[in-house]
Amino acid sequence: MSTAQALAAIGIGIEMAEVASSQQCHLLGIGEMGIGNTTAASALTAALTGCSVETVVGKGAGADEACVARKLNAVERAIQLHRGHLDDPLDLLAHLGGFEIAAMCGVCLEGAARRCPIVVDGFIATVAAALAVKFHPCVTDYLFSAHRSTEPGQAPLLEIIKQEPLLSLQMRLGEGTGAALAIGLIKAAVAAFTEMATFESAGVANQGVP
Repeated sequence: MSTAQALAAIGIGIEMAEVASSQQCHLLGIGEMGIGNTTAASALTAALTGCSVETVVGKGAGADEACVARKLNAVERAIQLHRGHLDDPLDLLAHLGGFEIAAMCGVCLEGAARRCPIVVDGFIATVAAALAVKFHPCVTDYLFSAHRSTEPGQAPLLEIIKQEPLLSLQMRLGEGTGAALAIGLIKAAVAAFTEMATFESAGVANQGVP
């Protein structure tokens, strides 16, 4: 995509976060729907982390070995083709990314700007979050990683966003499913922290073990 298109896609994500904030949403979640976007995500991961293509490319949505070989080749060719444009996060998005990744990046940027935490789904959403961190390192303070993806490329991205996944369920699907599960867990944790009675408030005596 062009630089203008990349900026426009980021802007859509920013606008979505603005709308959610205006509706008193205090916790955002990002996820995606798509076929083939683990290829773009793998290319971005290799460029962001410096990891070899072989270590970050997975099977995606049930690809066989022949399909994985084509995927590896496509990612390697993309890295070589755009090698002179992979230092800046905006250039990375424009040359290797997809519109959905750019939009999720925008949500992360705007959520952090509004001090609103963002729950990041699996591999592809983690790429978007890592790009947002490359735009502004402070974004890490507002991220939660929802779940550990089976895609091998997620692990080095987690080091960039400095997060440990809340769940590890061997999930392959995206579509925000992991984020939806993690949001419930976060809400439960907040409720326990803010609403659970203490020994003192519940009038419990002899709290220690005799």
